Amino acid sequence: MDAIVLAGGFATRLWPITKHRPKMLLPVGETTVIDRILSALEADDRVGTVYVSTNEAFADDFEAHIAEKGYGKAQLSVEQTAAEDEKFGVVGALAQLVEREGVDGDLFVIGGDNLIGFDISAFIDYYERQQAAVLAAYDVGSYEKAKSYGLVDLDGERVVDFQEKPDDPPSTLASIACYLFPADSVRFAEYLAGENNPDEPGWYIEWLQSREDVYAFTFDGTWFDIGTPASYLAAVEWALDGGSLVHPEATVENSAVGETVHVMADATVADSTLERTLVFPGADVRACDLDDSILGEDVTLEHLDVSGAVMIEKPADGS
Repeated sequence: MDAIVLAGGFATRLWPITKHRPKMLLPVGETTVIDRILSALEADDRVGTVYVSTNEAFADDFEAHIAEKGYGKAQLSVEQTAAEDEKFGVVGALAQLVEREGVDGDLFVIGGDNLIGFDISAFIDYYERQQAAVLAAYDVGSYEKAKSYGLVDLDGERVVDFQEKPDDPPSTLASIACYLFPADSVRFAEYLAGENNPDEPGWYIEWLQSREDVYAFTFDGTWFDIGTPASYLAAVEWALDGGSLVHPEATVENSAVGETVHVMADATVADSTLERTLVFPGADVRACDLDDSILGEDVTLEHLDVSGAVMIEKPADGS
């Protein structure tokens, strides 16, 4: 089987931090979300080529990252898009990649921003037992949260109903953008030819489930869908397990570094107090109290109290 790691989004809800960098390369503890995925796929002998599907705007970032990490299976596959309003939609991008790369076998598809608490190899084991299309499903525990996801209804482990982002959720069991399809279930072109929604992959699952068996691999524990400042901080909090991480090339002087704090390379923190805060490379923080905050690259802060998941980025004019 081959794999596709979806990394083509522009993460506008995380701007400005992700305005010029892909969110899949944001640090979450000592690694990134996409590296957790790529490492797991690299280690499983059943997986062949791993296509990192991204857009023109971030292609260079991913190409450099793949080369730096030395992944043997990962290769870039670039959509011809450079802005959010040019995107084909996820299903549209999948169809184009399958045609562009000549993919003709079983296919693993996973969102590159999925921080998941199960072993990817266990998911592949489950697929091999079912010998049918499978998806990963997680109980989000709230009907309000469920409105934002594709929701599954099960008969045992078989999906008997799928609804994409319903206004009145029938359950809280959400599909999490992790799928494995037999070759015969890779029917993206057929789906799109019927003028179906090309955007969210859940629409494709809803269509596929009405035509053939689809099964759900349900799991408990950890899952983060990193799409907002709050969810990003929550993922970092989980990864750091309440601790802190200061890069060896950062400078921290006369400061109180509390829980869930990551001070990155070449950042400086002096005479300050930090709680649940991320300080990106090159930032300079002096005599500040920061809480629930994300401080962007090369920003200078002095004598300020900042709280409430505030995102601060270097101004466009460089001032």
